[in-house]
Amino acid sequence: MRRILLATGGLLVVVLIAVVALWPVYVRPRTDAVRAADAILVLGGAHDGREQLGLRLAAEGFAPRVLISNPYERSPMVNRICHGGYSFEIICFDPSPRTTLGEGRALAGLGAEWDRVIVVTFTPHISRARYILGKCWAGELLFVDPRPHLSPARWAWDYAYQSAGYVKAWFADC
Repeated sequence: MRRILLATGGLLVVVLIAVVALWPVYVRPRTDAVRAADAILVLGGAHDGREQLGLRLAAEGFAPRVLISNPYERSPMVNRICHGGYSFEIICFDPSPRTTLGEGRALAGLGAEWDRVIVVTFTPHISRARYILGKCWAGELLFVDPRPHLSPARWAWDYAYQSAGYVKAWFADC
């Protein structure tokens, strides 16, 4: 019984240390002030306001084009965006692979002549996306976040998922 209590206590201490150590990586990542850019890149994922934020920034004149990652089989919202009429250019692409790495590769191809891109994703993904996209593209990346509400269970999931994604990204070449 004592071993079980010690093991449980040790596990709780490890989890607490991980949560505290990774807090600035996943919960309070560095975001950037928005400035004029060559494009706005909206990364794929949950439809949590990121598409709307990217479109709003373009409508406000921060960039002449919005790149929409479209790894979805069927998304009425993304299809509407990709076929809608805007005063700025919309470029929809299906990343290969359908991951942040694929989005980084697409950015490298589409933005070879660009200097600065605003990237829109959600809070727990910002640090990992900065790492991966920075491996693929040499320009300046400005990260913004729609700051969606995430439940405690979703935060726990993202701590684990993003950590595994970092390990995978460490070994991946762009």
